[in-house]
Amino acid sequence: MTLQEVNQLTIDAYEQLASKYHESFKDEMTHKEYDKKILDQFSEMLHPSSKICDAGCGPSGHIGKYLQKKGFDLTGIDLSPKCIEIAKQYEKDIEFHCMDMMDMQFESSSFDGIISFYSIIHTPKIDVPKIFQEYNRILKPDGLILIVVKKGTAEGIINEDWYEGNQIYFTNFLENEISDYLTESGFKIISLETRNPYNSEITVDRIYTIAKKYR
Repeated sequence: MTLQEVNQLTIDAYEQLASKYHESFKDEMTHKEYDKKILDQFSEMLHPSSKICDAGCGPSGHIGKYLQKKGFDLTGIDLSPKCIEIAKQYEKDIEFHCMDMMDMQFESSSFDGIISFYSIIHTPKIDVPKIFQEYNRILKPDGLILIVVKKGTAEGIINEDWYEGNQIYFTNFLENEISDYLTESGFKIISLETRNPYNSEITVDRIYTIAKKYR
């Protein structure tokens, strides 16, 4: 499949499932202690007035909201117009845009930080470097990035019940792959950790990586 076809599958699925996703995950930060710990660690490395991009914010913008409550300036982007529509209604204090992570309409060096929670998991591995290059472009020198993905080797079209008959492309990653994507795109790894799934999650480990832009 072409990247355009893969992206269209993603858009089509989330246009239909955005409301379901919102209701399922909007309050998940209340019980994700590990995620909050990592976000706290990330935020402590930034100055108080930092601008942060929530790349792939989904319909709730709830990850970005956790940082916005700390006083940071948040901007959320997502490929799905429906996700952005719901996010704008739900989080009125955050700026949202419908945008492709591979072609973000921001000036270079616009942000101090990027959070990317499960945002690259619908992209074929061959195309993932384009996202990291764009992340690098919009970050200021010494800018920080926090990437979260599901661990594994599977890649391709899936037909899971949760997606209600909508096909979607899904990519899992290994720690060395995420490390390589970042270092090859001009980032230095600060931390790379893997956690077991929460009881409420699909039984797949999660990889959390914080890195700093150095070139």
